[in-house]
Amino acid sequence: MKSQSIIKGALILTTANIITRVLGFVYRVYMSNVIGAEGMGLYQLIVPIYMLVWSISSSGFTTTISKLTAQENAKKEYGNIGRILKQSMAASFLISIFLAVIVYIFSNYIAVSILKDSRAEIPLKVISLCFPFMAAGSCIRGCFLGMRQSNVPAASQVIEQLARMSVIFLLAKNFIPRGIEAAATAAILGTCAGEIISFLYVLFSYRLFKTKNRLNKKPVISPIKSLIMIMTMALPLTANRVTGSLLSTVENIMIPEKLKAYGMTSVEAISSYGQLTGMAMPLLMFPSSLLTAISVSLVPAVSEAIAKRNTSSISETLTKSMLFTLITGIGTAGLFVTFSDEIGLMIYNEAEIGPLLFQMGFICPFLYCQVTLSGILNGLGEQMFIFRNSLISSAINIFFIFFLIPVYGIYAFTVGMFVSMMTVSLLAISKIITKTELMIDIVNSVIKPIICISASCLTARLIYNHLSVGIPNKIQTILSVILTGVFYCILLIETGCITKKDINMIIKRIPK
Repeated sequence: MKSQSIIKGALILTTANIITRVLGFVYRVYMSNVIGAEGMGLYQLIVPIYMLVWSISSSGFTTTISKLTAQENAKKEYGNIGRILKQSMAASFLISIFLAVIVYIFSNYIAVSILKDSRAEIPLKVISLCFPFMAAGSCIRGCFLGMRQSNVPAASQVIEQLARMSVIFLLAKNFIPRGIEAAATAAILGTCAGEIISFLYVLFSYRLFKTKNRLNKKPVISPIKSLIMIMTMALPLTANRVTGSLLSTVENIMIPEKLKAYGMTSVEAISSYGQLTGMAMPLLMFPSSLLTAISVSLVPAVSEAIAKRNTSSISETLTKSMLFTLITGIGTAGLFVTFSDEIGLMIYNEAEIGPLLFQMGFICPFLYCQVTLSGILNGLGEQMFIFRNSLISSAINIFFIFFLIPVYGIYAFTVGMFVSMMTVSLLAISKIITKTELMIDIVNSVIKPIICISASCLTARLIYNHLSVGIPNKIQTILSVILTGVFYCILLIETGCITKKDINMIIKRIPK
């Protein structure tokens, strides 16, 4: 395994991630301006249910397919890949059908008794219709990732987002005037359209791909053995994701309720919840596009290296991945802490977002580490360790939500999130060090980046303060963010955090 191959796949996925996230921001900004924080809060109440169904029906199978496909591809057993995909898709599809029926029938109960908002009933009914397409599409994307074919999953992300946005913009004028519930339903219809069209695209791509790559060959593995392989890996992964999603759902349901205990009205509570989960969090995660791509690429790459018993280069690859993760996380933290108010006003035109961004900015290094660390641990087969870490993280979050939000408000959640992310990140790093030869250079990975981003932010802040005459605030903010990024990159190179060899390696692997 070579780090260049991971970077190449990651760059393809990164390009798609950046495009989809930019498009997603256009949608979120548009929706937040039209329906406000309360509407975003209602939409965000549906998201945990959607993610829970994905966790049960798709998450474990997608990662399993990616990992097993990489192993079989390394052994050139192409026929086995087709069998693994078919069996995984069948299981995932049946589970998603069952869950779709459950959510549709019990949508009123889920809305009223669980989500505590009757307006969520119709959006729940609508979103249940796309569950089978979501499950089948996720499985096919996992196969492409395992075969190191990042182009199709990357393109499907862009297609899905474009379809989602097109539907939303077409329906907005008719739905939004009818109220918050109708506006949330329009957003959900966009999500459904995106899943269906994305599935059709990956299905068509797979039919073309399998003939050219001998996936129609007769498998040498028996159906029973392949099913055992799939379930042995998929069940722990699914249990991990489902438990995490359930606990996350509990957290998301508890936050508005505990905000009411803090003294907020129902409207204020759901608005504050929408600002946190629907506005601040997506903004914080936007720069992590590269890390998400690296995480996805690491799973099949590490699995293939283990199958080939080629462990000599794993240490270098993982070390470089963690270096880029920490540099990105620390840089982003400095940016949001320094320009939190300006960025919040520029993107959402809401002053309340700035203080949230400031506090949550400190979480970025640990939040971003979790993205990369999960990819490494999945590639190493440490699903049970990930499961334990998820329980620890949720336990800490729930403690802060239940006991401290009623006393200190929404900021108690950000403190709890910081504590949980720091704890599980350190535990994960410790585990990976014991399993591999991962080496983290504290000076180059932590100390120097902190110094570099501090100097960059201070310089950009001084320039920002002198640009106040005759220049609109949004232009000032954009220029300041760009200057901060440029200064940061220059200082990283000058201090030796990033070498010319690293830059040349990335440039050479950019797809033409």
